[in-house]
Amino acid sequence: MADEVKLIIQVPHGSSIDLYLKADPPAAIADVRVIVEHLGAGADGKLLPPEAGEVVLSVPSPEALRREPGQVTAAVSGADASGPPLVILVDGAEELRDDEVGTLLDAALQTDRIVILRILEGT
Repeated sequence: MADEVKLIIQVPHGSSIDLYLKADPPAAIADVRVIVEHLGAGADGKLLPPEAGEVVLSVPSPEALRREPGQVTAAVSGADASGPPLVILVDGAEELRDDEVGTLLDAALQTDRIVILRILEGT
């Protein structure tokens, strides 16, 4: 079970965050429990919130994940133990740091549900 996916990071294909993650990914993304999905965006280059899943937190940027790790943990651990994936929305990002991914993975390891980080737009 140690190698099952716990965190899915979704980014708009071709966006600045997509290019950043391909060129200089944080080391935490190498964890086998983390995968990155490069999704087709709308004409405006943005992803919409997902149709499936339970949105438990929305933040303007990934820095909020680093500044408020307790808020991330509370949002994830406070959700029911079963159900669809838990979704954390980020309005926009230019980069994603190891500590931000680490905060998310730590929270994801506290639930049986998969956690999705969906970055709506590269900035």
